[in-house]
Amino acid sequence: MGAQRLVYGLYNDEEILLEAVKSANDKHIEIYDVYTPFPVHGLDPLLGLAESRLHIAGFVYGLLGTLTAFLGMSWIFTKDWPIIFGGKPYWAVPSFIPITFELTVLFASIGMVVTFYIINGLGPGVENNYLDDRITDDKFCIAFDSNDISNSDAESFFRSTGASEVHEKDL
Repeated sequence: MGAQRLVYGLYNDEEILLEAVKSANDKHIEIYDVYTPFPVHGLDPLLGLAESRLHIAGFVYGLLGTLTAFLGMSWIFTKDWPIIFGGKPYWAVPSFIPITFELTVLFASIGMVVTFYIINGLGPGVENNYLDDRITDDKFCIAFDSNDISNSDAESFFRSTGASEVHEKDL
């Protein structure tokens, strides 16, 4: 697979970036991607991105933790090791609540982190291509595939929308 050539513009402010994305949408220019150092409210609908389904995965992982805790303690205290202590019955459900809660939170948090890393291709040993070091610090970026738009058109678009810098890079 050949290298992909991107033309990208760097912006200093998220409000200018939002206006530039609106302008690109109005001109029917296909945006390759937008990079920001922090979440920008209102950007997802402009890019046509659907809502994340990570919360569904979190619910499933939490439910798995709840079932693991509740069924595990039920089996331990009624079948495996049935000891009456403190006058409680073998199956004392209210005493299961703290451990059930803790395992629910543990499974949900670890499961969501692992799912997030897998979906986004992150993790130890992974080397990701990046356009500019400053995107993770204080710059906002719109990138276009150079096959979709000519370099001169991209550069004139970036200059007209207030980009502070325009660059090209092979990924």
